[in-house]
Parts: sequence; C-alpha cells; structure tokens
Amino acid sequence: MTWKLYIIQAKSGKLYTGITTDLKRRFIEHLNNKRGAKFFHFSEPDFILYEESFLNRAEASKREYQIKKMSRKKKLELIASIIQK
Repeated sequence: MTWKLYIIQAKSGKLYTGITTDLKRRFIEHLNNKRGAKFFHFSEPDFILYEESFLNRAEASKREYQIKKMSRKKKLELIASIIQK
C-alpha cells in the first residue's frame, strides 16, 4: 500500500497538509465535511496542489511533520519546484 502526502489549497488560499492511502477518497471527504478535517469547516477545499508517495505510514508522517513546520513561503517554493520540472 502506498501512502500519499498531499497539500490542498482552500478557497481562502490557505494550505492544508495531510497523509492518506487514497487521495481521491480523502479529497471527497474534505469536500463533504463529514470525515474531513476541521480545517475545512471554515473554507472549502479548492484543489490539490502537491503530492508525494511513500512506502509506509511512518515515512509519510515524518514528511508531513517536516512540511507542517515550514512557512507558507517555503511550502509554495516546494510546490513551485515540482511545477518547474
């Protein structure tokens, strides 16, 4: 099973970082607000900006922690780096 780290931009422009094994399902959960993060109760998710794949949850969680500690500027630089490739 592959784990995905993802960054979603909310309609407000704020960024949300999470992990899952099924990105499509998780995005729909965020849209429906029932099983999604409380983060999206204030601003609906707009689109997925970024994703990375990992072989296990532990590695995905470590990377999630690293990204959540980043400033918004650093997160946008990370996203821009894959767009330029």
